[in-house]
Amino acid sequence: MAGVLRWLRPAVLILFAFAFVGLVPSGSQAAPGKDAARELAEKYSPVMMLREQEDPLCGTDGEQYQPMPVDAIFDNPDVTLMVNREGGGTEPVRKAPSRAEIAAASDEHFIDLPGDPLGDTCVYSKDFDAMKRAGKVPASVYAHISREPGKRGIALQYWFYWYFNQFNDLHEGDWEGMQITFDVDTPEEALATEPGEMILFQHAGGERAEWSDSKVQKEGNRPVVYPAAGSHATFYMPAIFVQNGSRGSGVGCDITSDPLRRVDPKPILLPDEPQDGGEFGWLSFDGRWGQKEKGFNNGPTGPQTKTQWSQPFSWMSEQRRSSPRMPGGSIIGPQATNAFCGVIVEATGLLNLQQANPLSAYLILIALVGAAVLLFGVTKWRPVRADAVRLQRSYGQIVGAAVKLYRAHWRVLAVLAAVAIPIVGGTQGIAGELGDSSTGNQFALAFADLIITFGRPIATAIVAATVIVFIRNLMEGNGKAGVRASFLGTKARFWRVVVAQIAATVGVILMAITVIGIPFAIRYLVAWSFVQQEVLMTDKSIRESFRGSADLVRGRWWHALRTIAPLQLLGVILGPFLGLILIFTSLPLPLVNVIASLVYALMIPFTAMGTTLLYFDLQVRAETEPVKSRRSRLPWKRTPQPAS
Repeated sequence: MAGVLRWLRPAVLILFAFAFVGLVPSGSQAAPGKDAARELAEKYSPVMMLREQEDPLCGTDGEQYQPMPVDAIFDNPDVTLMVNREGGGTEPVRKAPSRAEIAAASDEHFIDLPGDPLGDTCVYSKDFDAMKRAGKVPASVYAHISREPGKRGIALQYWFYWYFNQFNDLHEGDWEGMQITFDVDTPEEALATEPGEMILFQHAGGERAEWSDSKVQKEGNRPVVYPAAGSHATFYMPAIFVQNGSRGSGVGCDITSDPLRRVDPKPILLPDEPQDGGEFGWLSFDGRWGQKEKGFNNGPTGPQTKTQWSQPFSWMSEQRRSSPRMPGGSIIGPQATNAFCGVIVEATGLLNLQQANPLSAYLILIALVGAAVLLFGVTKWRPVRADAVRLQRSYGQIVGAAVKLYRAHWRVLAVLAAVAIPIVGGTQGIAGELGDSSTGNQFALAFADLIITFGRPIATAIVAATVIVFIRNLMEGNGKAGVRASFLGTKARFWRVVVAQIAATVGVILMAITVIGIPFAIRYLVAWSFVQQEVLMTDKSIRESFRGSADLVRGRWWHALRTIAPLQLLGVILGPFLGLILIFTSLPLPLVNVIASLVYALMIPFTAMGTTLLYFDLQVRAETEPVKSRRSRLPWKRTPQPAS
């Protein structure tokens, strides 16, 4: 018996050892892998720089939200799980849906947050703020280890869930993110090596970079990224990015510039594949994380439905390596890229309104078309004479004559236009440099604004004055109609031209800033449009020039307006409009701004010629029409009647 026990005891110990080896390693092998993935996620978790919300709670210039865990959506009494009905329409399925109920829902379901994306979006801002104050939406991102069959390496993905997308495409919920790739097969190996590439998700595309690229900012191992305010497309630096829709870039301007605030989100590790239940059961939900709407206002689908979830390397290889940034400024005139941002905002705003309230959108369109008809109207275009300057003309004939004159004397006028580049461009450059170097100095910023407000119109007026003198010399027929004579003629009355322009600009601005004086500002903006012509054509004093210009317009104000307004609009918007079109090409944005600036410069002589032809047209009309009486400025005095 003792011998049996002597052999039995080692056998029991061996069996126990095998049991220990068989049981413990299975758990210990899984834990290190999961621990390594979690450690990897924490090692490269992004530092996020969000645009500071300086406005009130619902202001849209800054970022109202931060990446959050989706847990705040579950069991929320303000959230409804909806489903699409066969034949159209939707119906509610469950209020305050649980994680399990959302996981079990189909791709025909969608999560409806409180509020209407095409209505008052302040509801979402207030709702998120309440959840934030309650501690329900701590800054968080979801980490995921992704592999692709047939491709070597692993991709460490971070998915950012945002409560609302406050961009051109307004919609509930938003999924953006980034990924970092490693040329190894396991998280353990990735911890011991450097990443190869990274990509930031931007709308339906992304921007790639080598991990060693200088544009990839880092704090230790953590990349510093810049989600755009409202749209949440993520970038490598603070700037304004002009997106034309190419390669999934979206359409509009993504802003990541100052002021910024730092956010350090907590990484939450996701399972490699979606699960039907448990903490991350929601990953199997193929429906939409936001209210159902038309087109780009529809809520997005979840991470597992995106191509990069299962094909991270193939998807990344097709994405671009740069994002077009807005250049520092134009040479002269408005920036085409800046105009693009505003136009896209207004256009998408009208599209959003059309979906929310079609009648209002159509009424606005009708009003715009009506205004264009009233402004341009039906006019007489023929005959067009360019051999004589002092003629009575319709609006159409004035435009046609200006085109003919420009074509006949384009060499001289192009030189005069080129002068606008150093004069107007220098003014803008000084103001821009002063504003950039102000470092928050309010006096410097105010002075820079003052230069832009008064400098540009004065500088443009100087160039226009040379064109007016050129036309005067052309009328006199003395053979002096050239570049040199135009500058000499302007020089002789230079200060009167400058002071008159300053006085007219200041007067109109002072009337406009009172608000109630806006109608008077519009009236005198037209009435004082010919002060330069009066100074340069008749050698009048500044005071007499203002009176002479107003006398010409009196009784013919509408005719003057519908000629001046299109001329000024053409001069201001043609360059930026061409730039808007060129933005949708592959041309670099700085070149787009240069082209738009040159067109703006070339339009200054055209506008000046058209206004001068209108000046002579009004003179002829004044000679052939009854004398228009001056209105008394005192309401209690009777308006004097013209002499019979």
